[in-house]
This record gives sequence, C-alpha cells and structure tokens, in this order.
Amino acid sequence: MSDILVASDAPRVLDDVVAGVGGPEIVVRSVQAGVDVLPAVLDDLPDLVVLDLQIGNMGGMATCLNLRLEEGAGRVGYVPVLMLLDRRADVFLARRSAAEGWLIKPLDPIRLRRAVHALLAGDTYHDQTDAPTPAAVPSGGAPASLG
Repeated sequence: MSDILVASDAPRVLDDVVAGVGGPEIVVRSVQAGVDVLPAVLDDLPDLVVLDLQIGNMGGMATCLNLRLEEGAGRVGYVPVLMLLDRRADVFLARRSAAEGWLIKPLDPIRLRRAVHALLAGDTYHDQTDAPTPAAVPSGGAPASLG
C-alpha cells in the first residue's frame, strides 16, 4: 500500500487526485498549507508528496525546497515530489526546486496515474502537455535558415 500526501488549498485539486489515484492500494492524505507539509512528513513519511504550485502561504516550490534542505541535513527521509503546475512556464520552477515530476493543470486521471506510478516506482515524470516541438533540422545538422 502506498501513502500519498497532497498539499493544496484548492478542494478541486484534492478531489482530482483522490479520484485519479485513490483506492485500496493508495491512501491519500492531505494538508491545506505548505507549512504543514514538513510536520506531516516528519510524523509519517509518505511514499510521495504532491504539491500544488499555488498554495496560499508557502507555495509548492518553497515547500519542495524546504523538504530537500531538511533531507540534506538528515532531519527527514527522502520522499519524491510531484509538482502540479499552472502553465508550461512553471516547469523552470519545478526543476529548480528538485521535484522528481510535474504535471501541467488541468489534471486528467490518465496523466495523473502515470505520473504517480512512475514516481512511486523510483522514476521521474515530466509532463509534455503544451511542450514546444523541436524545430526541424535538415540532414546537414544545422538549423534551417529563416531568411
């Protein structure tokens, strides 16, 4: 059985996560503020933390960085983090905070399950929703001229 801690002050986000991955094999618990994540992790180390980027008083990035700093200091065990982002540009923040995975909202059950299962298996998950497609490169290896 896997234990997932969700941090969000938006009931819709919690509902989406519970509906998408909750069940007999996965227990979902929640907190409504970023500052409540560390005490919840210290109390009972989850298998995965899901952080909404836009949490009221301490956002997902700050919360993830706090977990990483505490882990580095040996005060808390390692726990993978899945960050829920509002837009593609927020991927930069997820990378900088050392999150193992991220999803771009709105959430859908298929991507959510893929991300959760990947992180629980020790992998990463980087959502490609709205990702720019690479520019065409001619066979010579140099980018095509725009002129």
